[in-house]
Amino acid sequence: MDYLNREKLALLVAEEGSLYEFSHPNSKALHDDANHLFARVPMTWMNKWAGGFPLGFAAAHGATITDLDGHELTDFALGDTGAMAGHSPEPLIRAMAGRVGNKGGVTTMLPTEDAEWVAADMTRRFGLAQWSFSLSATDANRWLLRLVRLVTNRPKILVFSYSYHGSVDETFVVLDENGRPVSRPGNVAPALDPTTTTRVVEFNDLEALRRELAYGDVAAVLTEPALTNIGIVLPEPGFLEGVRALCDATGTLLILDETHTFSAGPGGATRRYGLRPDAITIGKSLGGGVPCGAYGLSDQLAARVLASVSSGADIVDVGGVGGTLAGNAMSFSAMRAVLGEVLTDEAFAHMEALATTFAQGVKTTIDAQGLPWSISQLGARCEYRFASPAPRNGGESVKCADPLLEDYLHLYGVNRGVLLTPFHNMALMCPATTSEDVAHHQSVFDDAITALVS
Repeated sequence: MDYLNREKLALLVAEEGSLYEFSHPNSKALHDDANHLFARVPMTWMNKWAGGFPLGFAAAHGATITDLDGHELTDFALGDTGAMAGHSPEPLIRAMAGRVGNKGGVTTMLPTEDAEWVAADMTRRFGLAQWSFSLSATDANRWLLRLVRLVTNRPKILVFSYSYHGSVDETFVVLDENGRPVSRPGNVAPALDPTTTTRVVEFNDLEALRRELAYGDVAAVLTEPALTNIGIVLPEPGFLEGVRALCDATGTLLILDETHTFSAGPGGATRRYGLRPDAITIGKSLGGGVPCGAYGLSDQLAARVLASVSSGADIVDVGGVGGTLAGNAMSFSAMRAVLGEVLTDEAFAHMEALATTFAQGVKTTIDAQGLPWSISQLGARCEYRFASPAPRNGGESVKCADPLLEDYLHLYGVNRGVLLTPFHNMALMCPATTSEDVAHHQSVFDDAITALVS
């Protein structure tokens, strides 16, 4: 990125890093003293935060986090969408108090009335008729891949390069610089080379998809309606409809992973774009931070799965689908509260309006400064990209990454009370986000860019 003074950028990162360390002694001590935590954090990805150590938090309410040093931050990370409902919304507090306290019973391996309510609401939102539940979208993806292989009797799946579907082994496959399938860089000791289980093409490339599905060995295409984990990559007009048509022509099932694209609206990208998947997976945001996940099946796919049980497949006990804590009473209470009272259709309208203001403000600044950047929006979610036009596939998205520039923007924001998602430059609105929060980000972003280019 030769339009930037890299020496100046490195100096700015060092200055912001020093300010971050000075201003957050309690967070640093929490990290330094965590001698019994592997990598000094409860989960290793927490070390992705810029600054050498993550913030320790003391409290979180609505769209605000208070860290261990008493700083309040406007939270646009929202637990990487796990807290898309906002932190501890009142309906969730009441539901948890009722389930754990008054009613009692967190998990019993017995159904509750909440389960059918949640499943029915998922049908209303996404259109698929049958639902089953897990503790994460990773689980939902993993279990559903078994089911689609079962009913199609096909060994492979197909994913788009640099898509993300949790820690599912088969999905960690990308195209290298020569267009060849390879295990994704950094993939940790896969049991099998994922190129033996998975076909991979670039997002927005229907001709490549046509070529790979023609082999006739793909059980399902598993895709996000828009790539998100590698940065937002939006579908081009007609692409998702083309994916559906190619799946139909080759007898391939279509699974949409809505875990992050739920930001597109009350029924995710499925409803927004009028899509017709055979199955959907989703997690994180449904329970307001309480662990949960779900997968939905069309009536036709559900019937095929049940019919396959006669061949000896065990979907009730030890067949590799389900877990003891899946479908627990606490998760269902949380999902009913969040879906019924927090992430409502009206709330999404508010969230998207704020995201539009957020995106317009960022675009105005980068255009005024002549930066070759762009900003992408997916409903309530925005992300600024270090490329213009925005990347159209995962390979292009990887190439425009700039870790040092990301560190600068993230540290500058945290030091001034704005928190972005650490994996990239994503900002998510929740029902509690306000126009003042968006204005706060805009002021900080403007100052950060002025310091960078002056």
